[in-house]
Amino acid sequence: MKQLILFLLVPIVIFSQETKNSSIETQKDTVLVSIDSITKLKNQLLFSDEDLVTIDSLLVQGKLYSSLIDTLDYVLNDKDINVASTRVFTSDILKGRLSKLNEETPFNLSYNIALEKTINRYLLHRKKYYPALMAKAKYYFPMFERYLDQYDIPLEMKYLAIVESALRPKVKSRVGATGLWQFMYGTGKQFDLKVSSYVDERQDPVKATIAACKYLRQLFTIFGDWDLALAAYNSGPGNVRKAIKRSGGSKNYWNIRPYLPRETAGYVPAFYATMYIFEYAKEHQVYAELPVFFNFQTDTIRLKRTLSFRQISDKIDVSEQVISRLNPSYKLGIIPFIKGRNYAVRLPTNKIIEFLDKEKEIYDLAVLEDATREKPLPRYFEMDKRIRYKVRKGDFLGKIANKFGVRISDIKRWNGLKSTRLSIGQRLYIYPKKVSFSFNKRRENKNDKLTTTIVCGRYKIRKRELNSIIS
Repeated sequence: MKQLILFLLVPIVIFSQETKNSSIETQKDTVLVSIDSITKLKNQLLFSDEDLVTIDSLLVQGKLYSSLIDTLDYVLNDKDINVASTRVFTSDILKGRLSKLNEETPFNLSYNIALEKTINRYLLHRKKYYPALMAKAKYYFPMFERYLDQYDIPLEMKYLAIVESALRPKVKSRVGATGLWQFMYGTGKQFDLKVSSYVDERQDPVKATIAACKYLRQLFTIFGDWDLALAAYNSGPGNVRKAIKRSGGSKNYWNIRPYLPRETAGYVPAFYATMYIFEYAKEHQVYAELPVFFNFQTDTIRLKRTLSFRQISDKIDVSEQVISRLNPSYKLGIIPFIKGRNYAVRLPTNKIIEFLDKEKEIYDLAVLEDATREKPLPRYFEMDKRIRYKVRKGDFLGKIANKFGVRISDIKRWNGLKSTRLSIGQRLYIYPKKVSFSFNKRRENKNDKLTTTIVCGRYKIRKRELNSIIS
């Protein structure tokens, strides 16, 4: 109880970012972290206890208790681990190597049979995937390490992104977790990751990494242990607290492991196994492929107007595929120009000068295509916050989807629905698209009273129904 009271009294840190107003500017990263904030980070919280409860509930509901839960590629359950297989190394060799890693990291890398079997199976059945992973790591890890260091998080936490996404910035699980660090929509909103018609910042390597650092720092503040912070990142702080209580108060991951959700029970061993293989790759004859780019070989430049990847590719010697790979957060292959957002394009460093030399030609091409475009570009909108909808008589999924401009599959995924059946009074969580509203007054027939309707996109809603729809 004393710990809870102390936790509630700790203030919230608000991070500020400075924005430069110059129209064209090269920079290493578009997201700036306040140095003063970093120096105070050890003793301050990023979010209040109430905020954390919200994050916890969003994560657990969407990621763990959904009927559509996706099995992570790198997470093995006990059944998979216990399958008999040929041993790659002796237990004594592994014990010595884990002991050395344990001395160099703040994680509890003590030997146990479950971890040995996980590492063994990875090396036997997944060894062929690691050269490509290591090539991607040469691009992403230096950027990860920069922000992990600023937030005073162990640099080895970079291996978590491999467990979460296999370093695929656009990957999306069946339950909607997205990006390198696999943020759910609601959790991403809590950490200021914007999602719009053009941009999904959960897919932005820099912004998503900063959000992951904030969350991990928060979790460590709660538990004071990086192993437990890892478990909480996967299952939420609530599940870890329950496991601690059920174990009799133990705060060692291996002691609370039997009381954690099945996925989380295999999550931390997957992290340890990945760390081991990367650190001892040469000993196991695992060598990285040549990366397409190193992080230092790219840079960003801000734009004066909306441009597409194709328009840039038409004027400078760089393919759309390369631009897309370096800019995974732009969903439609278009970099929008939105006041106050400072969206930029990342290009190979040796192409920045060429872009600046041909800047006028690129913008002229965009102006010409906009003038002759038969169909205008999609209108920029941001997704609203989650709403709670109560199912009424006559409702069905298609009707509800039409009202809010979303897909039936989205509603099923957000709510873990196995079928399209609904019951009156049922509560549904929906993330509606923001659309413009206009008011029309008309009569259904000459004998009816004047009725006010609201035109929402191409769907019409009676004014008196609006409050019951959006609560």
